[in-house]
Amino acid sequence: MDKKIGYILFLLFPGILLSISPACRKTTGTHSQLLPTDSITAQKAVHTKYGISYDSLNVLEGTIRRNQNISDLLRDNDVSSQTINVLVEKAQQVINLRKIRRGNQYTLFFDKDSINNLQYLVYEHSPTEYFIFKVQAPVYVLKNEREITSVQKTATGVIQTSLWQTITDQNINPLLVNELSDIFAWSIDFFGLQQDDFFKVIYEEQFVDSTSFGLGKIYTAYFNHAGEDFYAIPFIQDGSESFYDQNGNSLRKAFLKAPLRFSRISSRYSYSRMHPILKIRRPHLGVDYAAPIGTPVHAIGDGKIIKTGWNGEAGRMVKIKHNSVYTTAYLHLSRYGKGVKSGKYVKQGDIIGYVGSTGLSTGPHLDFRFYKNGHPIDPLKVKAPPVNPVKKENLAKFNKIKNVMLTLINTVQ
Repeated sequence: MDKKIGYILFLLFPGILLSISPACRKTTGTHSQLLPTDSITAQKAVHTKYGISYDSLNVLEGTIRRNQNISDLLRDNDVSSQTINVLVEKAQQVINLRKIRRGNQYTLFFDKDSINNLQYLVYEHSPTEYFIFKVQAPVYVLKNEREITSVQKTATGVIQTSLWQTITDQNINPLLVNELSDIFAWSIDFFGLQQDDFFKVIYEEQFVDSTSFGLGKIYTAYFNHAGEDFYAIPFIQDGSESFYDQNGNSLRKAFLKAPLRFSRISSRYSYSRMHPILKIRRPHLGVDYAAPIGTPVHAIGDGKIIKTGWNGEAGRMVKIKHNSVYTTAYLHLSRYGKGVKSGKYVKQGDIIGYVGSTGLSTGPHLDFRFYKNGHPIDPLKVKAPPVNPVKKENLAKFNKIKNVMLTLINTVQ
């Protein structure tokens, strides 16, 4: 993270943001002992992997195949059934062996004198977790965690074509695209970004052994869209953290701006559109989002599903009643989300279906409809009210944090 930003944080509010200075901090400092002392050679190891000295060992690596498990790996490498049973019993204390994942890496350590004399099996459960199976007496199974190092960073960009393109062109972690689109999902239509829109963000990236592992905390963000400023200021209220604008209004609103994460608008709301199949002009009282078949479709707000099923030209559809005023419909779906059926209540962001081309359709897309008091309205013009603003009793604390964040984001160049 820029030293100037860290210095400003320290001067303005040294206790804020979990002590954001210094630039690097470690988020997991807990390591179990790599190996019991009886398994470590008396001489200093020259080469180690997973804490195992392998100067006198042969090392083979592989990946878990479909339907393969730890017992299979041990059995395939001439480990006795008795030893396998002991290892499986000991493993139950640290790992669910039924959740071994296809494609994950494993490493085998053999005596150099005999390829059939397996000493250790190490299974990589995740980028941060691995399990050591010691095969020779005394046998044991250990769980170890790699240290995650968090680095505060800044990013800026000017939109030319898309947010994704802008971020990837600068070799910024592409996960930041999803983070920004989630934060501003209620305020900015990411299908309608304009050239020269721009953003700034202060965030945390996590590393394991110098390899990027993912993103951590988003400290603050700013987006200028169509000349309008949008700020995202984190604040904890009632035990949960959310993002608010500079006036203390929640960025979360009753409705998402769009039911898809990313695609493009292929047809807008119109009272006279040339139908691509029928070749006649007729109203198109919705917005079409072009996207690949199988793209998840999200409920734009909380509500009750009042209709699912085939609906003629609309193909497979879902209709949701959000309150006494607003209803939405999602057309041409290829299939429905898990458990989606009439009468079920859904939360904002739930997957209710997947993009398809069912019904009268020229290609994969979502036809999204919005109704107010039973009458169709343009989804792109709906102004959803914010929810859960900062409470009056919390405003003083919020304003203190806000001033720090605005100062910080304004220093990002």
